[in-house]
Amino acid sequence: MPALIRRPFVFLRHGQSTRNLERRIGGQHDVALTPQGEDEAKRAGELLRDIDWSLAVSSPLQRAYRTAELALGRAPDRIVDGLMERHWGELEGQPIPETIPYTSTPPGGESWETFVERIATTLNALLEEADTPLIVGHSGLIRAVRWLTHGSPSGPRSANAIPLWIAPEGVEGWTIRALSPTDLPLLSRA
Repeated sequence: MPALIRRPFVFLRHGQSTRNLERRIGGQHDVALTPQGEDEAKRAGELLRDIDWSLAVSSPLQRAYRTAELALGRAPDRIVDGLMERHWGELEGQPIPETIPYTSTPPGGESWETFVERIATTLNALLEEADTPLIVGHSGLIRAVRWLTHGSPSGPRSANAIPLWIAPEGVEGWTIRALSPTDLPLLSRA
């Protein structure tokens, strides 16, 4: 299993997309934000917009890119293909099942191992490049990060457009929690 570099970052899942509204698997289908999703991204901007980010990046899918634009009040510094959501193959566009088979390979889709390796490689490159970057992407990224930091993809679904603080804790642990205003001094470049 690949390891995640022990450096903090902020993750922002995109706002509500049309597929979220329909309760369907979005995967790599390039779908738009809903009006609610745009509002969610703007609310995230109340916390994120005034930070002098060392690096702010986004998945190329429009739901993530638009969320980054609205939250930052500008375009992200860069689009990073490696942040794209997992390819769910034949499951893309299908209703979200009650139990999602995260570690199974969907028919015609990306294996869990390949997905986690892609996310780890991408995040590690970004963490080596910048101190505490903002990463705008998809719920699958948090599942991969949980796997890398806690050994399981299980846990609550990340809420739309709620910034998360992801950071090493202690010698081997990690914290994944909502970003709070008290965290802001940790984020601006000196």
